[in-house]
Amino acid sequence: MGHNRKLGLDESYFGGVRKGKRGRGAAGKVVVFGLLKRGGRVYAKVVDNAKTTTLMPVIQRKIAPDSWVYTDSFGSYDALDVSQFRHVRINHSAEFARGHNHINGIENFWNQAKRVLRKYNGIPRESFPLFLKECEFRFNYGTHKQQLKTLKEWAGI
Repeated sequence: MGHNRKLGLDESYFGGVRKGKRGRGAAGKVVVFGLLKRGGRVYAKVVDNAKTTTLMPVIQRKIAPDSWVYTDSFGSYDALDVSQFRHVRINHSAEFARGHNHINGIENFWNQAKRVLRKYNGIPRESFPLFLKECEFRFNYGTHKQQLKTLKEWAGI
């Protein structure tokens, strides 16, 4: 059954000042780790950093052993090569469109979340995880009609 469990893993950086260092480790940014499960559901979590020791406990808690995990070539994912997961690296430049929609899908989530959160212009750091969970909900439950239906079910209405 493990062959059915395929997930894309990635991290992204939100907020902070535009000047200075960009990308991984950029100062003043909130680090978010995400995974996209087969079928298009995303899970995102604010983390202290993108180190292996920070990410692996989240991965082990959220992903069943023997799952296929797709990542980019970031060094923090090296531990997956010797873990109980089946690890496939996607080289963004050479293989981005090679049919592995797991990495593309999580990139779609990052783009959507950043577009939504940019509108709020300066979310307090302590509130950021709640705004992120709203983006996760919107991504996972598609249309407004589906979102409303889901919320009504959860509320018992």
